[in-house]
Parts: sequence; structure tokens; C-alpha cells
Amino acid sequence: MEILSQLIVNSVIAGAMYALMALGFNLIYSVTRFFNLAHGVAAAAGGYAVFYLTSSLGQNVYIATAAGIVSAGFLGYGFDRLVFLRLRRRKTSSMVQLVASLGLLTSVQAVLAILFTNEFQTFPAGHTLYNVLGGAITGTQTAVVASGFFITLLLALILRHTMFGKAVNAVSDDAEVARIVGIDTDRVTGRVFFMGSAIAGIAGILTGFDTGLGPTMGMGLLLKGVIACIIGGMGNVWGGTAGSMLLGFAENFGIWKIPGQWKDAISFVILIAFLLLRPEGMIKK
Repeated sequence: MEILSQLIVNSVIAGAMYALMALGFNLIYSVTRFFNLAHGVAAAAGGYAVFYLTSSLGQNVYIATAAGIVSAGFLGYGFDRLVFLRLRRRKTSSMVQLVASLGLLTSVQAVLAILFTNEFQTFPAGHTLYNVLGGAITGTQTAVVASGFFITLLLALILRHTMFGKAVNAVSDDAEVARIVGIDTDRVTGRVFFMGSAIAGIAGILTGFDTGLGPTMGMGLLLKGVIACIIGGMGNVWGGTAGSMLLGFAENFGIWKIPGQWKDAISFVILIAFLLLRPEGMIKK
């Protein structure tokens, strides 16, 4: 019974972390229609910003966390203003934008490695353990679960009940029509990049507090987030979260009786199954 409880707790933690990456990725994809691989390095940058502020400057952890989230948001916003906006104005294909995002991912990862080395970095913080229905969970992991569900709900409310959310939905449905009716699509897209990258920054920061930081950590987080988006439903807030939870439970229960090295293989088997049998995902947009 304790093993089952721990597996459920671990599944929810993993699903919430994947959801944080999926939410930001899905939000950006909904208005740009390309796979933004640079989204992963925004998560890593947010984590390293907090590490630098707390370890090198001795800044308060809460102030550093807020600064890290904003830093990740502005990094994503900068990507859009400096690179993707220009590519959109030239009407380049989604493939060209994807390749550009890969270049940004590689470049910023290299900068992080130069600044902080390739060594694994950890935050100087303790891990208080709590008992939830027989399963152990740390304070950081509790924050991961709370953040995943809170941001999902907040983002859904913003997209449904605010003028900005309605503008995002309009651009997502048809950018040309949205532009004709007076919506500044470039401005909306820039804000979406900021929001999506800030959410990725939260994922990177919480990963840093939970397990530690590495320059290439963003790619691993991004991969699971993208898989969750595809199986849940691309461009759909609730679909991304549902896909994340399915992925978290499948991985953790899948390695109950088999070696942990098969965890990634389980993810890709589920991905391939959805691509073949239900390519639109669990929830249609």
C-alpha cells in the first residue's frame, strides 16, 4: 500500500512539472504554429538566474525567484522581438522558425555552460518531508503540484474572461483575420512569449530546488512537455495538463515492475500510439 501511495504521489508531481512546461509551450504554439525549441532554455535560464542571485549575491530566495521568473519571461520576449518577429514579417515557414529556435536553444545553453560551467549545481536549501496518504513529498514538490494546478486554472481564466485572452484566441484561430479587425498580432504574440517563457521559468526554478541545475536541463523538460502537449491536444490548456498527468502516471506506474531506464521509452510508446490512433490528442481545441 505504501508503494502504491508513493507511486501516485510521484505521478502527480511528475505530471504537474510536465504541465508547467506544456502550458507555456502550448500557449506559444497556439499563436505561432511552430515548435519553439528555445522554450526549453528559458526554463534553464530562470533556474540559473535564481541560483546566481541566491548563491553569488546572497539575495532573498523569494525575491530571487520572482526575478528569475521575470528574467525567463523577458528572455522569451527577446527571442520573439529579435528573431521570430523578423521571420514572421518575412513570411518564413514553420520549419525555418523551428530551426531558428534550435539555434537559440544551442546558443543560450552554451552561454550558460560558459558562465556556470557544465557541473551540476544545487541550491543551498533543505528538503522538508511531508506525508500524504502514505506517500512522502517534499516542500518543493508540493510547490510543483500547487503551481501546476494553479497556473492551469489561472491561464484558462485569462484566456476565457479577459480582453487579452480573447485577442490570443482570435490570433490563434486566424492571425490574418485578427489583424484585419484591428488586433495588433505582433504585440499579442510578444506578450504570449513573455507569459509562456515565464511559466517555463517557474518549471526550471522548481526543478533547480528539487533536483538541481545543468545547462542542458531545459531540453529534457521541453521534451516531456512537448509529448504531453501532443497527447493532450496541441494549443489546448486543459489538454496539455491532461496529457501531462497521463504521462506522469504512465511513466511512474510503468517502471513499477521494470527498470527505471525504460521511463523515456514508455513516453515515446504513448506518443507514437497517439500519433497513430488519435493525432488530435485527448482534447480537441
